[in-house]
Amino acid sequence: MIEVRKVQDKKDLKKFIDFPHELYANDENYVPELFLAQKDLLDKKSHPFFQHSEADFFLAYDNAQIVGRVAAVKNNNYLEYTGDQSGKFGFFDVIEKYEVAEALLDTVAEWQKERGLTKLAGPENYSTNETCGTLIEGFDSPPTIMMPYNMPYYKEFLEEYGFEKDMDLLSYKILTKDVPDKLIRMSDKILERLNGKGITIRKINLKKFSEEIDKIIQIYNSAWEKNWGFVPMTDAEFKHAAKDMKQIVDPDFVLIAEHNGNPIGFTLSIPDMNIPLKKLKRGRLLPFGIFKLLYHKKDIDRVRIVTLGIVEGYRKLGIDAYFYMKAFEEAKRKGMNFGEASWILENNEMMNKAIENINGKVYKKHRLFKKAI
Repeated sequence: MIEVRKVQDKKDLKKFIDFPHELYANDENYVPELFLAQKDLLDKKSHPFFQHSEADFFLAYDNAQIVGRVAAVKNNNYLEYTGDQSGKFGFFDVIEKYEVAEALLDTVAEWQKERGLTKLAGPENYSTNETCGTLIEGFDSPPTIMMPYNMPYYKEFLEEYGFEKDMDLLSYKILTKDVPDKLIRMSDKILERLNGKGITIRKINLKKFSEEIDKIIQIYNSAWEKNWGFVPMTDAEFKHAAKDMKQIVDPDFVLIAEHNGNPIGFTLSIPDMNIPLKKLKRGRLLPFGIFKLLYHKKDIDRVRIVTLGIVEGYRKLGIDAYFYMKAFEEAKRKGMNFGEASWILENNEMMNKAIENINGKVYKKHRLFKKAI
């Protein structure tokens, strides 16, 4: 008999965070999430998401054993911004037993219907601004930083429940050796042309981090405002995420474009910290995990291009090409073998074409699902 219980206290929350470690114990590609980061993300008292929206977390039990987890999410900012009456599900993990998945999803559907919502969509760990999507292709390698990973049977379970495809998210692999040298040489010419139009591109100044983040927020919410599934981040949400990001960013991989001093574009790439994180037992930094993390940073051989955005009116000037070229020029200079550009909406023709032009190949796909309830 499957029983689904709501997470009630800190003890339950710890079980919720730790369940994937049990589920993927024998999976060589699994990378544990940092316990402290997950605890922060799920904290209803301190995380800024809960200033405007709500979520509850659930665990499925078979007798006394935990066999699955899920979150029910009502993102009020998304509902207001899009008009789409979709409740979200996220943090979905389950053993290979369909009735467990069904019990968890039934619980989320009822939770959403009680709040007047008519559709269920996801998985999204609050929104598309956070980790989202179910991996449907590319199970032969570990995920890069801040990208989800799951068992192959998740797609089958979601479809059996009645979900259908909403959107695919593409991840491209670009080997640094495959990026044409002529493209890298072109970067100086592109920059010269941009400078002639009053556009400058520079690295982020970490000494003025707070001021830089204020500029980047403007770009982020403007550049993505018309993207499918997007909801603007509040200043509190963006700054909360940026605070954690500051610990791992390399300023050589964060570029800001400005036109006559006004921010118009930025790109963020991150050395793939999942490589050292893979060595941490159950995502714990203490007592000795921090030393493993620092030791294995030397093994990082790839970078993930996390975000690249340009505000409308500046998108066909070559800024995106310059951002990509500089990312791979830096990756090559630092001895990295490849970069991952992820994720890209399958219907974003301009961005997909730009990556294909530097010999990027799709090597992973994640899917977002939808269902009437």
